[in-house]
Amino acid sequence: MTSFEEAETEETVTCLHMTFYHPCQDDKMVFRCLNFCQREQVRADDMAKFGRDSTVCHYNLMDTRVSRIQFTLQFYRKLNSSEFCFEIKNMSKRTKLMVDQTELGYLNKTDLPCKCIISFGDYQILAEIQEGESVDYFETHLHLAEMPILQERCLPSLQPIPENGISSNLFPSQCKSPIEIDENE
Repeated sequence: MTSFEEAETEETVTCLHMTFYHPCQDDKMVFRCLNFCQREQVRADDMAKFGRDSTVCHYNLMDTRVSRIQFTLQFYRKLNSSEFCFEIKNMSKRTKLMVDQTELGYLNKTDLPCKCIISFGDYQILAEIQEGESVDYFETHLHLAEMPILQERCLPSLQPIPENGISSNLFPSQCKSPIEIDENE
């Protein structure tokens, strides 16, 4: 037998791609301790911790408004299945964590969807799971976004200005859908 025939079967690794955004990154460099554009291995039995405390968290966010441990990610395999998943848990007593439309309070946890947006405070993180087979470890691959991941939900619409000259766009705090205006009114 050749060494090629004796080689271990190559197995794919689950990879969690995370794209980070904060509006003050250029000024405050809140992500300066994150290792971008390079995959990192995490043992399957380790919990990935994100937060401000560098003695506890491997993924450090350099911002005093971030909790010592903001959130954790636990890698696991579903019961009676070969599918691997991540569970996200909010560890902050002060800040709620949003996973898409699901709000997590302190110690609340949920399964991480295959593609979702994690947000807290001014932080936005796009998380995408690339499936693999390895049971020993998973990988993280961090990216930095230059533009917000979440776009404003209430964008000014191109509404016609009524004849009385008062536009509803002058009050941006109120999200209103376009209103039909009869030209005879």
